[in-house]
Parts: sequence; structure tokens; C-alpha cells
Amino acid sequence: MRTAEITAILTRPISQELLARDLTRLAYVARDGTPRSIPIAFTWNGAEIVLCTTRNAPKLPALRANPMVALTIDTEVHPPKILLIRGRAELDVVDGIPAEYLEMNGSYQMTAEQRVAWEAEVRSLYDGMVRIVITPTWVKLIDFETTLPSAVEELVRQRAERQA
Repeated sequence: MRTAEITAILTRPISQELLARDLTRLAYVARDGTPRSIPIAFTWNGAEIVLCTTRNAPKLPALRANPMVALTIDTEVHPPKILLIRGRAELDVVDGIPAEYLEMNGSYQMTAEQRVAWEAEVRSLYDGMVRIVITPTWVKLIDFETTLPSAVEELVRQRAERQA
């Protein structure tokens, strides 16, 4: 998929709404060869999806061995809005807590006091983290109004041909 096509999809208002959410599902292949799909907080910086995890997370050896990933960001209403993203994970080991980690967890409802306590707990627990940075190489937006899953698009086309 060309960069211009990816940008056109990601700048659509529905995509921007989905990219402003705080949770995605990350799919990758584990070291034992089996698939994994895990919920994980994320932030979108305008060009990349950034996830943060502990330095000892089981997903890290798998991502080092096979960095190809898929993400799903969707809504819980009918019809759902779904943003599918594929890309390559780059791992960035950092000292301390990445600003993105604090940002991506900032949307949860906390009082000011709870936020201070949460940040203190995070800073006391982690001496460093790993930023998982994903640049989209393929995207698809499904809103069930202007875009459909490709298999459903095919069925709509076949029905139209039968009715013609």
C-alpha cells in the first residue's frame, strides 16, 4: 500500500476518532509459532502508533524474532467502526518512563490525587520500559456505511451482478 493511500485513510475523521482511543489489540506471532492478540494501551503521534511495555514482557522476544504485527482499534457500538493496521514493530529500550506511557494512560478517569498516586507507583516500579513503535504499512477503515469488509464488498458486487 502506498504512503499516500495510508495517509488518506488515517486522516479521515472516523480514523482520527479511532486513533484518539486508548486501547488497541496487538496481534503478533509468539516464539512458539502460535498467534497472540492482546489488548494494550497506545497513542498515535501523527505518523506512528506507540505502545509501551515492561522490559521483561514475553512479547518482546517474539517481536524481535518477527516484527510484523497487526492492530485493531474499534468501537463497541453497532455498527462498529474498525481501523485495521499492519506494520513492523521497532523496539526502543528507554530508561525511565516514556512520556507516551503517561499520555496513553492519561485518558482514564482519575482524580488529581489518584493521578499523582498512580504516577508515583509507576515511577517506583519501572526503571525503564520498551517503546514499541509501529509505522503503518497497510490500513483499512471499516464503518459499514462507506466501507465494508472485503468479503462483504464481494457479496454486494455479486448480488448486483445477479440483479442486473
